[in-house]
Amino acid sequence: MKKIFKLIVAFPKAVLAFSLLICLGIGVFSYKLEIDASTQTLLLENDKDLAIWRDITKRYDSKNFLVIAYTPNLGLLNQNSLDKIAAISRELENLKSVDSVFSILKAPLLTNNPNLSISELIEDVPNLSKTGIDMARAKDELMNSLLYKNSLVSSDFKTTAIVVNLKDDETYARFLEQRANLKEFGQKLANLEIEFKKYRDAQRIVEHENITKIREIIEHYKGDERLFLGGISMIADDMISFVKNDLAVYGSSVLVLLGFCLWLFFRQVRFVVLPVIVCFLSVILASGLFGLLGYEITVISSNYIALQLIITISVVIHLIVAYRELYLKHKIYTNAQLVYLTLRSKFTPCFFAIFTTVIGFLSLCLSDIKPIIMLGAMMSVSISISLLVAFFIFGSLLMMLKKKEPKMSFENHFKFTQWCAKFAINQPKIIYIISLFIVVIGIYGISQLRVENSFIGYFKSNTEIYQGMKVIDQELGGTIPLDVIIKFKPIEQNSDDELGEFEDEFGGSQEEQYWFNTYRLDIIKRVNKFIAEREFVGNVSSLATLLEVGKSINNGKELDPLALSLIYTNLPNEYKQLILTPYINIENNEARFSIRTIDSDPNLRRDEFVKSLKADLQKLLKDEPVEIQVAGVMVLYNNMLQALFSSQADTFIFVVLALFLVFVVIFRSIKLSLIGIIANLVPLCAVFGIMGIAGIPLDIMSITIAAISLGIGVDDIIHYIHRFKNENRTHTISSAVKRSHASIGYAMYYTSFAIFLGFSVMSLSNFWPTIYFGILTDLVMFMMLLGALILLPAMISSFYKKQL
Repeated sequence: MKKIFKLIVAFPKAVLAFSLLICLGIGVFSYKLEIDASTQTLLLENDKDLAIWRDITKRYDSKNFLVIAYTPNLGLLNQNSLDKIAAISRELENLKSVDSVFSILKAPLLTNNPNLSISELIEDVPNLSKTGIDMARAKDELMNSLLYKNSLVSSDFKTTAIVVNLKDDETYARFLEQRANLKEFGQKLANLEIEFKKYRDAQRIVEHENITKIREIIEHYKGDERLFLGGISMIADDMISFVKNDLAVYGSSVLVLLGFCLWLFFRQVRFVVLPVIVCFLSVILASGLFGLLGYEITVISSNYIALQLIITISVVIHLIVAYRELYLKHKIYTNAQLVYLTLRSKFTPCFFAIFTTVIGFLSLCLSDIKPIIMLGAMMSVSISISLLVAFFIFGSLLMMLKKKEPKMSFENHFKFTQWCAKFAINQPKIIYIISLFIVVIGIYGISQLRVENSFIGYFKSNTEIYQGMKVIDQELGGTIPLDVIIKFKPIEQNSDDELGEFEDEFGGSQEEQYWFNTYRLDIIKRVNKFIAEREFVGNVSSLATLLEVGKSINNGKELDPLALSLIYTNLPNEYKQLILTPYINIENNEARFSIRTIDSDPNLRRDEFVKSLKADLQKLLKDEPVEIQVAGVMVLYNNMLQALFSSQADTFIFVVLALFLVFVVIFRSIKLSLIGIIANLVPLCAVFGIMGIAGIPLDIMSITIAAISLGIGVDDIIHYIHRFKNENRTHTISSAVKRSHASIGYAMYYTSFAIFLGFSVMSLSNFWPTIYFGILTDLVMFMMLLGALILLPAMISSFYKKQL
């Protein structure tokens, strides 16, 4: 590296021009950097339940839909309210992307006219859009029918759902299927990914325009009434807006705050402008490279700009502090000599500091969760770029400036690091007792950690996503869907039991009109009743729902198989798609139970709920020849949450072992390596303990704190021990500690303060995991600074002196 540093000092203009050419030449491709905030990114890679769920959605007609929750001031059945629902529905139906709109106006009122026979009812199904409707009976049916209560209307009959069914995107579904089938074919998959992204990006523009138009319609009719939009498509669209907003806010805010703390510490314009230029070029180069490589920003990796800025500034601060220190130590040296010595003295500790940080981020790639993997990969690349840009740009620019005496006003008045040195040397027992207490409390808190997150709870309460989902979750039957599939096994043709005789009589009963037999209907009713009575189930819909409703239109008698066959054969397709085909698949001989769970219930334990539901269904139907499947978004979401725990353990063990090995290589001392690791683990233990005691669950962001904090936190350890070993060559342990605190200690304080400010910007996000991540990482970095300035020198003084 000496030759490179001499090159920078000898030809600063050429080096700067070449560096700018590379940064800006590649940086122009940053416009190609895409944002992928789809729900697909929150799914586990290679999740077998995902394949099961996709297979189920292909067998049943399940459209993508949006829900508008409407709470009129004058009551649901007031004519003004009905007219407004009709007007909103008409405008929605005129949108190109909307397939149909379902509301209380189209809900079949099967008990509105008790004098109609089933065949008459089928021929002309009453609903609120037709004349002659008994409004009292309509209200009673909407409030009490299993088809509608806590689903289409709230239990207090104040809120109703307007369901906006979107047109099927068969091309998108075909792409997903082809991607799943081509996992083993690298080049074919790569080509398909290019086509898929082009199509997906075009569709996103269409979807965004569609959501915007729907919002305009809602806003037009809203007035002083409550109208909220909800649904997967809207969440994905809003998430993209959140990510774009976070990128802009984080980037600009972090730069401003870093500029402020640079001025606070150094009081010279050059040491504010130089770091900002280095940060800007580092981010531009990294973003351009990601654009060229086809990387995509997810909800989690949207933090990469803020993280890169934070880590870049810490490298530059170490360079500035070293330059100022060398200036005061060698005032007669030329600027070229000072710059050369600065680059040369700081490259090794900066390289290992970045190397260990890369290890921390790379450990995230052990996760099966795509956004976390992408964050690990992008940060590993971006901070490696930052290291190179910092040395080339900082060195060449500083060479082009005149030598100028640094202002040391901050160091002259700020004695915190020197107080830390004295405390570490004079009060080691107190430090160890406090550390032991922190570890004990931390271990207890860690044992209380849980991974249980409400999807609604990810968003701030003032966002439309939160407000819409809360209304749907608590008033309209829940939000997170779950499917139970009961597949009936074929019955032996020669079976001599009663069921076998029935099946024999109807030739295996696979013909549509004969599928509805007493045996199947009995199982469907038992399962539906069993699910409906479970806690946390907001709504369950199945063929049993129709059977229950059928009793009310059949004079209190249950519909027999012949009546059901009549309904199935003759019911208009519009209503068949509403109450029959989503719940039975005669071709595959199975029944589906569509469940929505109360996601906002704080007592819901998703893993326990899903496992107990599977086990209890197996127990309920243990004597029946059926197969049971439990699938859906809730299962996939729970799988992702459970993977957080296992990936946390994997990444943590990987990072600790890797850092210990790197320490051994750097410090060439197992004892110093152990001291360095312990000085970082104690603060981390404290923060996770606080999370456990405070009831803050692990989530997709906080799961990265351990790896990232260790990766960044060890930078202080490396810089400190590197400096301490240099000082210890000519000074005693105590003196070396004091001298280290008086030099590198300031740089550690500056970088930690800058990192603290940088992470605090994340509290401006609309996404709670990002906010928690920023606050908790701030806490970790503060604790790690104390660990590096107090616990680390105390342990060195106590346990390392015998080696000298």
